[in-house]
Amino acid sequence: MEHFFKQINTQGITCLEPLTGCNEWYWGMDYTHGDLHEAEELFRDGHPVSQNKLLFVHDPDGRVAQPVAAQKGQYLGRPVYYDGRIIILMVDFSAGQISVIQFDSSLEHIQAREAIERTDVPLSTIKDCYNLMLKTAPLMLTRQGSEDTFQIIWPEQVSFAIGERESFWVRRGDKLYFSAWEEDPEYREEIIVRKLETGEVIDRFPGSSVTLPDGRLWVLT
Repeated sequence: MEHFFKQINTQGITCLEPLTGCNEWYWGMDYTHGDLHEAEELFRDGHPVSQNKLLFVHDPDGRVAQPVAAQKGQYLGRPVYYDGRIIILMVDFSAGQISVIQFDSSLEHIQAREAIERTDVPLSTIKDCYNLMLKTAPLMLTRQGSEDTFQIIWPEQVSFAIGERESFWVRRGDKLYFSAWEEDPEYREEIIVRKLETGEVIDRFPGSSVTLPDGRLWVLT
């Protein structure tokens, strides 16, 4: 085998993404039953749910780590990086539980599967897993439902209606920033700023949102 490239055994996972905000980790996942919501629909229809797999690859050495090995009936969501930690979302459909599992981002802790914090939330807290995601900052468990509702599920409980073309981007203090698009008749994008407690719109301005791999935020105008 040639030696000008590095061969990394990712157990069949062929697509990696940078872990936004961290310059030394990439992550990849297999989608056994699609995303979390699709896996949940299978479970609710009475079908067995096989676990999916989430791997992390460390740069530059290429070492592979699997901090959480899901079991049958458990399904993993998209991870995030925040405040020096790698955070993993896991839903256990059989147990009716959502877990937010935090790891120190050092290679040693990740490989040893030494969680430094774990928070469990009843699955019954939410209508379904549609767009159930971890977001920052601070670290939050959020859901943007198909009924055009935005929710923070943990560590606070917030819920309010949003526009059908809005999607949550980022939080800064008590302000939540959403990206929205319109076509009236020309296509355009804008940033909508809402109050955390009520969802009241307090500002809006033209531009499209971009989050860079290192976590910096751009608005393109």
